[in-house]
Amino acid sequence: MLKEDFIQFLQPFNCVNLISFLVIFQVEHVYSGQVQYVDGAGDATFTTPTITSMISDSLPPKGSNTEPCDILLLQVQWLCDNYEGAEGVSLPRCTLYYHYLLHCQEQKLEPVNAASFGKLIRSVFMGLRTRRLGTRGNSKYHYYGLRIKSGSPLLRLMDEQQHMAMRQQPFSQKNRVKPVQKSQGIANGTAGGIGQQQGSTLCDISAQVHQYQQFLEASKTLPDFVEIDLQDRTLPDGILLEHLKAFQTLYREHCEAILDVMVNLQFTLVETLWKSFWRFSQSNDAESLNLHNESEKRLPKSCLVVLCKFEPVLRWTRECDNLLYQTLVEILISDVLRPIPSALTQAIRNFAKSLENWLTGAMMNIPEEMVRIKVVCIGSFSQTLRRYTSLNHLAQAARAVLQNSAQINQMLSDLNRVDFNNVQEQASWVCQCEDRVIQRLEQDFKATLQQQNSLEQWATWLDGVVSQVLKPYEHNPMALPKAAKVFLLNWSFYSSMVIRDLTLRSAASFGSFHLIRLLYDEYMYYLIEHRVAQAKGETPIAVMAEALSHRDGGEEELLFRGRKEKDGETRVKHKLWERRQMNVCIRVIQIE
Repeated sequence: MLKEDFIQFLQPFNCVNLISFLVIFQVEHVYSGQVQYVDGAGDATFTTPTITSMISDSLPPKGSNTEPCDILLLQVQWLCDNYEGAEGVSLPRCTLYYHYLLHCQEQKLEPVNAASFGKLIRSVFMGLRTRRLGTRGNSKYHYYGLRIKSGSPLLRLMDEQQHMAMRQQPFSQKNRVKPVQKSQGIANGTAGGIGQQQGSTLCDISAQVHQYQQFLEASKTLPDFVEIDLQDRTLPDGILLEHLKAFQTLYREHCEAILDVMVNLQFTLVETLWKSFWRFSQSNDAESLNLHNESEKRLPKSCLVVLCKFEPVLRWTRECDNLLYQTLVEILISDVLRPIPSALTQAIRNFAKSLENWLTGAMMNIPEEMVRIKVVCIGSFSQTLRRYTSLNHLAQAARAVLQNSAQINQMLSDLNRVDFNNVQEQASWVCQCEDRVIQRLEQDFKATLQQQNSLEQWATWLDGVVSQVLKPYEHNPMALPKAAKVFLLNWSFYSSMVIRDLTLRSAASFGSFHLIRLLYDEYMYYLIEHRVAQAKGETPIAVMAEALSHRDGGEEELLFRGRKEKDGETRVKHKLWERRQMNVCIRVIQIE
């Protein structure tokens, strides 16, 4: 068969038939080496090089305007060039999709979502089996019977030995981190939308991932998600149980893909993943519709939109996002006190600043109820990253002070001149703390300072203070959060009073005390945050998200809930009335 005959034979095929055709000719001889296809036009026998050359000759040049079938040919050709079937080996599904995203970045193609890519993989490499490998709570889905070809450039990202090690040692840090070649597409962000405008401002450190791997907790994996609890609610009209299961599976794969690109510090790819999952498209042309065709077969967008208004799905999505973002925080900043390179912290901060714009841009056509849930969760994630990087920066600055004997001696001398009795008298009216507690904290602080302890020893002392204060509430999880917040306010008030006394006395070590005070306040906030989360059985991200939700909700949130919860409509209106009456009273008092 000549090349012209081959191209002419492809013309009457649609995309689905084209996949089937390429599977017969290109994929089966991954296992058999040669295959014979018989159609009405006659018999023809092809080998791998023959078909590969035919497909390559029919591909469009790079950078040209490609049709949907041309894009499909490019994807199939890329798969056949880089992967092959082999018994006894496996490849993580998220790794394949990560390789595919890099390929789309380099070729300037719009990627399909993880589910559509999985369908393409199974169409090209028939007979693949899916296995979940790893210990419980740390397992990942793998394609069993697939590996990277020996001559593929992808081996620079992950070779066969790394795959086998990941199967046998899921907790090994080096297996999760893969060297990545820096490319223009990734360095400049994703094409189109807000990401293109902000991508240039993000510091691309993905090419130095091995340089920073010692600062990442790359061995952490995404915890298992719970099932959606319908709570005896009926499914919305047009929604079947299969649609609900499909949403769960797709969302899990989506979260695993985000985790994988974050481990490799490919921050700008997060926006691409969001756009792919929520099926964002700047136009309704045939190419964009074709890219989402496989997703429509799995879960139609009309069903996705309906599910985004369903209360059990909204609640489940919030829980999954909190788990995902808490895992990402623990990967990126596993120890807030450990020194981290400034380039890494700056990249994380820039990434955190871009998150909300990326998310809202990708969810332009998604119902408000789901967008609100996602924005609150991502806001908590962004705030946590920025707080932790600031805390880390303070820790490194304070470390230099605590290691300077001359500064420590000066601080101790200035602290001994502070009138703590006067401080206690002024603060007792506000804080109402016991005198013996304040005296013990004062003595412990001076003793720890005199011993010239390290930053880690100071952290241990602060943790002990929190444990001692919250010990009476260990078995009362309902009262512990309030007690912890009160202690945090008291701690901040007392420390400000001490700083005030040092300022009035023109203490020589005022700058050092101010830095230490900032660090200890932030670290105390960090400790309280984790203790409250532990008491409530939630993640710290979830606790912060709840606080953000209450802060940003206001009257608008109450009215929104009133529209959604008919049974509580009267109660919500009554709360709004009480709040408005209180505001009127306050204004009257101010005028008087």
